[in-house]
Amino acid sequence: MTPDRQALRLAGKGLPSARPVVTLLMDTLALAPNEFSRLTPGTFLSVPLELLLGIAFLLLLPPKARPVAATLFGLALGVLALMKLLDIGFFAVLARPFNPALDWPLLGNAMSFLAGAIGPVAGIGCLAAAVVFGTVLIIVMTHAVQRLMRLVVRHDVAASRAVVALALSWLICALLGIQIVPGTSVASVSSVAYLQDRASLPSTDLQSQEEFTATADADPFANTPDDQLLTALRGKDVLITFVESYGRSAIEDPEFAPQVGAVLDAGNRRLRADGFDSRSAFLTSSTAGGGSWLAHGTLLSGLWIDSQQRYDELAASQRLTLTRAFHRAGWRTVGVMPGNDTPWQQSEFLGYDRVYDAQDMGYRGPRFSWASMPDQYTLLKFESTEHATRTREPVMGEITLVSSHAPWEPIPRLINWKDVGDGSVFDGMAPTDDPPQAILTRKPGRVQADYRAAIEYSLSSLISYVETYGDDKLVLIFLGDHQPSPIVTGYGVSRDVPITIVTRDRAVLNRISTWGWQDGLKPGPQAPVWRMDAFRDRFLTAFEAQTTAISNCH
Repeated sequence: MTPDRQALRLAGKGLPSARPVVTLLMDTLALAPNEFSRLTPGTFLSVPLELLLGIAFLLLLPPKARPVAATLFGLALGVLALMKLLDIGFFAVLARPFNPALDWPLLGNAMSFLAGAIGPVAGIGCLAAAVVFGTVLIIVMTHAVQRLMRLVVRHDVAASRAVVALALSWLICALLGIQIVPGTSVASVSSVAYLQDRASLPSTDLQSQEEFTATADADPFANTPDDQLLTALRGKDVLITFVESYGRSAIEDPEFAPQVGAVLDAGNRRLRADGFDSRSAFLTSSTAGGGSWLAHGTLLSGLWIDSQQRYDELAASQRLTLTRAFHRAGWRTVGVMPGNDTPWQQSEFLGYDRVYDAQDMGYRGPRFSWASMPDQYTLLKFESTEHATRTREPVMGEITLVSSHAPWEPIPRLINWKDVGDGSVFDGMAPTDDPPQAILTRKPGRVQADYRAAIEYSLSSLISYVETYGDDKLVLIFLGDHQPSPIVTGYGVSRDVPITIVTRDRAVLNRISTWGWQDGLKPGPQAPVWRMDAFRDRFLTAFEAQTTAISNCH
């Protein structure tokens, strides 16, 4: 070894290595908050009690037990970091944390979304990348703890003094509530609280599920005779139409309200000129950002369906959904579900005579990212196959409009209804300069503009449908299923969605006069707000479902 290189080596021994800093940073990341909005510079200016206790524990162990303990501690931190990353993803999309007891089925739905938005091959690639990333994260975190263990053992005296000093500093900061960054205490115990919350989930979920089952079984309308159901709507065609991601923010957030409000105001004027009247309010959805079927189940069943477990239990029950009520009362009940690429197994249990999924729609145009077809085509398909048929019984349709589904790019244009045909006319509207998979890298303003345009299109399609095909028998109920993800709205917004009833028959609106809903297609800030599970009971009661005990009328 040359004298110069030897001198450099000796000098390097006196310099602090970057490796311990990187190791400590990795361990701190595992103890960071589980919401991206709370991941601030203050996170790295706090002292995690959990890390101090872990180092102290390693120092107190016999030398032979330390490697095993460090490995187990590292694995635990890796799993904790993975759980928090799942939480960050769920908060960003669904505005809530990941529930390890109930949410694993949603990963399959996430795969379906990716396959629809970016293609099956790319979707599988994303899944594989996620699995590899999770595995590497746990391995790296374990290696980081093992490296930290070797470091503190090599300098056990200095490490012990440092732990004692930091522990005393932590205690002083905790007692005095010292904060270097406002809102972030130097003395951190966030992971302890996080683990306590996670540990309490199974018992809480079990209790909640027992209460849900009891409520589902105690249905005040279960024994209502068929001839007493929905008597005030006899002879009407009733459409319950869900507009994907149409939340309260769409009509109140200054980013969207002027344009979306203009669509609703103009539509209200045109429909009034055509003899239609409307009433609007808000419902609080059981979900946000996704999980549309949970909101559908909540509205139709009068139960709070906020998990896949509850939805599956509803589908296997004899609960009187609105669909079943209309079926028993003599309506033909159909579901138009362009977002379903495969047959809907639960449809028969939920009371549908016929369900049209994407394979049944005869669409020959392009996909619009996740949306298999434009809303205008969906509405026209219902019109041609069900509503336009003259020799038929009244129809009750549940229609899902999906053009406003994430990733809100590309968006079709409203065209003349006579030109829609088999959908091939939409060729040329689907190409985009911003691929759907780039939603997470688009500038926030671009994502919000795309969302706004998608909502404008969906509402315009629905209003135009009523103008073109609405008649004296039509009763349209349209509402949002949930708010869009926090990528669009930001965090901390309500879960409210607008709901509107449109009809030419004043007698129908007189039936709901006691509800206090506001005139027009757009509810104002002071419009009533109900929980979504309250709608079924109030609706059945208003239209002469006879019962002596009404529950859930929140």
